[in-house]
Amino acid sequence: MKLILTREVSGLGQAGDVVTVKDGFARNFLLPRGNAIAWSLGGEKQIEGIRRARSAREIRDLDHAKEIKDSLEKTEIVIKSKVGATGVLFGSVTDKDIAAGIKAATGLDIDRHRVKVAGHIKKLGKYTAKVSLQGQISANVNISVEAI
Repeated sequence: MKLILTREVSGLGQAGDVVTVKDGFARNFLLPRGNAIAWSLGGEKQIEGIRRARSAREIRDLDHAKEIKDSLEKTEIVIKSKVGATGVLFGSVTDKDIAAGIKAATGLDIDRHRVKVAGHIKKLGKYTAKVSLQGQISANVNISVEAI
């Protein structure tokens, strides 16, 4: 099945790429999660829009990636969450929460798919998340989870 990727899928391609995959993978994984749309002649027009959006979000060059890395590593991201009586969070802190915290603290719009956390954050305290910026460049972001 021929598809147009709407976001990055590791091992398959970037947003805006046209890929051919097996029908089951498309029906059961890519299409339901919104990672791809079916290819058509009308869809070809959407490819340029997806690629423009991707290039706007991408980091301009290596020097810019290093600037962002320095900025992220200097800043401590504070995430406030509801906590029970035992100090355990209601739910957990997700990559989406971390990306929103980065945007609030630094103004940088980081895609949540680039944020990786070792394990689940379910308690108050200090944690570290890894943000992939470009190629081999990644930043270790300090996160502080506090009670509301």
